[in-house]
Order: sequence, then C-alpha cells, then structure tokens
Amino acid sequence: MPEETPSDHALLSRFRRGSDDAPTLLYLRYAERLRALAVAQRSPGLAARVDPEDIVQSVFRTFFRRAAEGQYDVPEGEEIWKLLLVIGLHKIRAVGAFHRAARRDVRLTAAGEVYDRAIDTKSGRDDSALDILRLVIDELLEGLPTSHRPIVELRIEGHEIAEIARRTHRSKRTVERVLQEFRQRLDAQIREGD
Repeated sequence: MPEETPSDHALLSRFRRGSDDAPTLLYLRYAERLRALAVAQRSPGLAARVDPEDIVQSVFRTFFRRAAEGQYDVPEGEEIWKLLLVIGLHKIRAVGAFHRAARRDVRLTAAGEVYDRAIDTKSGRDDSALDILRLVIDELLEGLPTSHRPIVELRIEGHEIAEIARRTHRSKRTVERVLQEFRQRLDAQIREGD
C-alpha cells in the first residue's frame, strides 16, 4: 500500500520539529510553480538581469525563516501556495523596482556585444549572488523608516556622505549613523542566511 503524500500542514509541523526532509519536500512541491511565476511576471528587460531561480530561492529563504519564527501556519487541508504566490509576487516587484531605479534603470540600458563578452569572462561578477544580495537589500529597505531610505539608496548609488547630508537635509553624523545601522542589519541578515 503506497504511503500517503503528507499535507502542507504536516510538512510545516515536521519542519518546525527539525525534520530534514520537510523543507525539501515543500521545495520540490512548489519550486517549479514559483519558477514559472517568475518567468511569466518579469519584463523582457529584466530577463537578462534576473534569473528566475534567484527569485525561487529568495521566496523559500523568506518563507522558511519566517515559518521557523512561527509567523506562518497552514490550516489542515490547506496549501501554502497562496502564501508563496504572494511572497513571490512581492519579490518580483521588488526586483523590478530595483532595476528601474535611477542609474540601474533597465529601460535605459542596452546590452550589446561588449556587455555580453564581459559577462562571459571569468573576471565578470557573480550575477546570481549579486541578485540575491539585491533582494536582501530591498527587503531591508522596506523595513526602514521612510526618512532613512533615501540616505541608504543614495549611498548605494555611490554618493558621498557630505552629498547625502546636503540632499537629505540631515547632518553628516545622522547620515553616518543611519548607514551604520543599515550595515549592521545587512550583516545580520547575511549571517542569518548562512
């Protein structure tokens, strides 16, 4: 008699009890649907910059971290697909917004032969790792107070402390403090993912 497939509720309970197979089974159950969602929802301009697998990994990373903290539950007989769908759509929108911001605007850049050669070289950066880092940064930016976001975004764009202070009408000390707090949060988030 074949073994019955465990429900999402049962798998989530097993995950919280430390089962090694529960996260794998949940991943295998929903990864392909999330990958298809990421492919369907990204714009043609983002297709060259964002790998759907990076979105899938980010969705599951967020889900498992928050599920371990007890933030998510699945009622008996229900699926987690709707929750994963919402997380996935949020991640896709965040990546799209990131790649449409100012100097990174995918709509204003053109990939050419020189760009393609640079990507193929061994000295080219690891785009998958960079995309995941961008997702983590976007997630952290969302949690910042509204007044702190422009400070961090300007620094990410490469502006100096004095310029950021002038543009945001804040003191240099305040800018440095906000950036230091953001670096600490980013460091903690990265270490949590290890």
